[in-house]
Amino acid sequence: MESVALGIYISVPFCRTKCTFCNFASGVVGKAVYARYVDRVCDALWRAPAIAAEVGGEFERAADSVYLGGGTPTVLEPEQLRRLFAAVDEAFDVAPGAEITVECAPGTLTPAVIENLQRCGVNRVSLGVQSFVDQEAASVGRLHSRAIVLEELARLRAAGISNISIDLIAGLPHQTEASWRYSLQETLATGVPHASVYMLEVDEDSRLGRELIAGGTKYHAHFVPDDDATAEFYLQACETLSGGGVEQYEISNFARAGMESRHNLKYWTRQPYLGFGVDAHSMLRVSSPGVDAVRFATADELDAFLAGRPLTRTEVLPEAAREEELFLGLRLNRGVEVEVPEFALLHEAGLLEQRHGRVQLTARGRLLSNEVFQRFLSQPRVAS
Repeated sequence: MESVALGIYISVPFCRTKCTFCNFASGVVGKAVYARYVDRVCDALWRAPAIAAEVGGEFERAADSVYLGGGTPTVLEPEQLRRLFAAVDEAFDVAPGAEITVECAPGTLTPAVIENLQRCGVNRVSLGVQSFVDQEAASVGRLHSRAIVLEELARLRAAGISNISIDLIAGLPHQTEASWRYSLQETLATGVPHASVYMLEVDEDSRLGRELIAGGTKYHAHFVPDDDATAEFYLQACETLSGGGVEQYEISNFARAGMESRHNLKYWTRQPYLGFGVDAHSMLRVSSPGVDAVRFATADELDAFLAGRPLTRTEVLPEAAREEELFLGLRLNRGVEVEVPEFALLHEAGLLEQRHGRVQLTARGRLLSNEVFQRFLSQPRVAS
């Protein structure tokens, strides 16, 4: 079996503040925890071959993407961030042209932080802007303004880091069609090569979610657009960004030509990757007959992770692997090569279309992608 370079993901679950809609495995903790956390992640990096053997996966030292997500990795002390990257370099053979991404919150990119990112070899930054309208960003607990975002974009570029992605959220409190158009136009005006657009999903266990359920007004809950408006915002983003040369290539992701996220494409094309830290997921190939791959994950709570809770492990059998290829491949605009006997029903519903022998989601299908995947997987199918 031909070896494929790994993607390395490191979770840093710490934030300056927690957004009101967030229910991720991240939060605000005392800095004393940072050192313990970095120690444990570094130890796991060094033990990567043993971890792969433990779960029955094939270990590969070569890596061509590294991604630090969160949380906000840049809340770590500079020396702690350098320790993580040093451990990656010790444990893996990172390719010279590897894509090395760090997620950053606007308002944290001081000249010293950017200098440290350079020292760590970072060549790509994912910036959690969410909105260029100050009122909207503030309403969910973000601490930055439009002016800060523009200042930090200029600072990153001056430091030679021009591969930048901007995250936007459709459906924030106070958002209107006009304000959303403004955020999209500002995104294009910055000239960034990549953008991610997510429709607000309010978890019932988040502060905003609990307030919405209660029908209250805290956290600006009464200003959250309804689902229909949010869906329209998403369709507007697809049209506006693509019209500005930032083409959609995945349900939530848009890029200028050749600037797609190489790391995230590993997930959608089922290439092997290893995750480290809280709530980090991995997939490795398996040489055992009758098994395609093994997926495993760390504890999804900080205390449990620090206490050394064992990994959870799931074997991916060939039939499950084919299903994964289907629904992960459908996330991509290029679609999948597949024949579906009852494809006409989904086509008539305006959810799927077939072009050049490939099945793809329509714009409406991307809005209802979870429903499409469920219905699509229930149909008989034959790989072409």
